[in-house]
Amino acid sequence: MAMSKGPARTALAPAEVERRRAAFRALHASGCFVIPNPWDVGSARALASLGFKALATTSAGFAWTRGRRDHRGPGREQVLAHIREMVEATSLPLNADFRDGYADRPEGVAESVRLCVATGVAGLSIEDDSGNPDRRLYDLPQAVERLKAARAAIDAAGGGVLLTARSECFLTGHPDPLAESLRRLSAYAEAGADVLYAPGPKRREEIAAIVKAAAPKPVNVIVSTAVGLSVRDLAEMGVRRISVGSALARTAWTGFLHAASLIAGEGSFEAFGSAVSFADMEKLFEGD
Repeated sequence: MAMSKGPARTALAPAEVERRRAAFRALHASGCFVIPNPWDVGSARALASLGFKALATTSAGFAWTRGRRDHRGPGREQVLAHIREMVEATSLPLNADFRDGYADRPEGVAESVRLCVATGVAGLSIEDDSGNPDRRLYDLPQAVERLKAARAAIDAAGGGVLLTARSECFLTGHPDPLAESLRRLSAYAEAGADVLYAPGPKRREEIAAIVKAAAPKPVNVIVSTAVGLSVRDLAEMGVRRISVGSALARTAWTGFLHAASLIAGEGSFEAFGSAVSFADMEKLFEGD
């Protein structure tokens, strides 16, 4: 198989890359932390200024900056370039939302993961669906082989990068998403995943079941809607990591579309009254 050169390796010094990876691993050892999802350099730096300890990319948020749908979004090379840019945007560890590894076969996943590790990420996630609009789940044996290939690629590159295995049962319309998620996450843990993640459940009992079944592996839970659960609630349930997916990007788009719609439909600029001031925005980025 021809080896793609991909984008240039990260400009960060190897010692800095290792520092971030060690810090990211330490965050998963105990407690609970929020890993928000910026979609560009500006949003990454804004989140870093608020004291978050790590960041994660969002495939949907990035796709929308390119005027594309998530499941018809930018290809692997564009995504890798974006990930590298996000790695270098702040001093925080970055986890890459790496979809399905941008390949079907295990060897393709391994090649993609090798290129992703070279960007300087501290972690990356691999999903068990095809990444196409039909959201077809891979058969479990194939999904396991794909994850093993990702694990082997990380180890061959020197390790240190946390591998998150995502089971997409809740998002793909599986008839029994909780039971199938538990079955798959157990297999992914045995295949070498460091973190387990089944996006979609919103009820406490479903989240608690996933955390219990995954133990002692850390679990990521996504909160992308107002589900009535706080960070404290999730921490008390044993959740180790909380991401927000595309929610921050959608929140930003909400304000933009509301203001623009008022101008287009009513000729009103009233939405600007609640906007962050120009001076405050300049202050946010004054060190750059």
